[in-house]
Amino acid sequence: MKLHEYQAKDLLSQYGIPVASGYVAETPEQAIEAAQRIDPTGQGPWVLKAQVHAGGRGKAGGVRLARSLEEVRNLSSQMLGMKLVTPQTGPQGKIVHLLYITGDAFYPGPNPIREFYVSLTLDRAIGRDVLIASAEGGVDIEEVAAAHPEAIHKITINPFMGLMPYQAREIVHKLGLTGEAFKNAVDFLIKLYKAYDSLDASLLEINPMLKTSDEKVIALDAKLEIEDNALSVRHQALEALRDLREEEPLETEAREAGLSYIKLDGNVGCMVNGAGLAMATMDMIKLAGGWPANFLDVGGGANVERISKAFQILLKDPAVKVILVNIFGGIVQCDRVARGIIEAYQRLGSIPVPLVVRLQGTNADIAAQILRESGLPIIPAVELWEAAQKVQEALRQTV
Repeated sequence: MKLHEYQAKDLLSQYGIPVASGYVAETPEQAIEAAQRIDPTGQGPWVLKAQVHAGGRGKAGGVRLARSLEEVRNLSSQMLGMKLVTPQTGPQGKIVHLLYITGDAFYPGPNPIREFYVSLTLDRAIGRDVLIASAEGGVDIEEVAAAHPEAIHKITINPFMGLMPYQAREIVHKLGLTGEAFKNAVDFLIKLYKAYDSLDASLLEINPMLKTSDEKVIALDAKLEIEDNALSVRHQALEALRDLREEEPLETEAREAGLSYIKLDGNVGCMVNGAGLAMATMDMIKLAGGWPANFLDVGGGANVERISKAFQILLKDPAVKVILVNIFGGIVQCDRVARGIIEAYQRLGSIPVPLVVRLQGTNADIAAQILRESGLPIIPAVELWEAAQKVQEALRQTV
């Protein structure tokens, strides 16, 4: 689950992490009120930040500086309701429903202000959390990594020990901080890891982490993603922070039905049971020249209700031109899945796109007979490569 910047900062502040705070606005009037709460003199300046689940907002016009209350009104009127297109939103963009109004943290002082990049995430290749930092903050870190990989510093974290103070000191030293700022940055990183670990986050990114002119260290921006599997057990209260307007509607519908669904950019709808089988299925579709339209895992309980709902979700995507059902019957028996497909077909009235079905495992021979005798226009397959090729053949016939 992705959170907005203001939500992430609220949570981080509960762990003692200094943040550049502000107020949320849904209307220009609320933006004016927020600006006046931040600076009762009305002199500003203020920063208006679009709240969308995507990075790269600044370059796309999603972060604006206002130097008067009139500018706050004008800019908020322009930004609220706008379609924000960044490299992370894709060409479809995202509609801005919320603004986060903050004060300008770049005030003058005795020492230079500096920006840094800091993040915590899981490195799946090694199965460990990693702390990533760079002195090149406030910019697209992907560009820094590509052009200057030596500017990226990375530390692997032992899951039993957590982030150790000496590791935090090592990173801060590499960032070039000294004196009071050094101590504040070490404390910042240790608290940041505590928040990341306690919240069961899959990503916690601060870009930039700001060293102010008086040597303080604060989170000027924050991106936080919570592991979905932890929400239902250990962080049920955080579920209320979910902004459904920012999520793919079909993913929301699938989640409420207990299905795992992720929208992709292709035209082949995939229905499988098990994440590993889903990945293998999508790989095979790609190898055959196709492009998956989704990741849809009906799980171990592939009964009639779940299969019917899965078909409904797949068919709501207008990009889907062919559906591939690839089920391995372990605990789930293939004959029950076959009957579920037929009943789901009957419930829906019809499936208006070609349907390729591969059922292997327990009672696969019985399932094949059931599908043959059903009289439905189902395209059967035995091997996965065969199924992928039949998908491609069906796609060619639909063009």
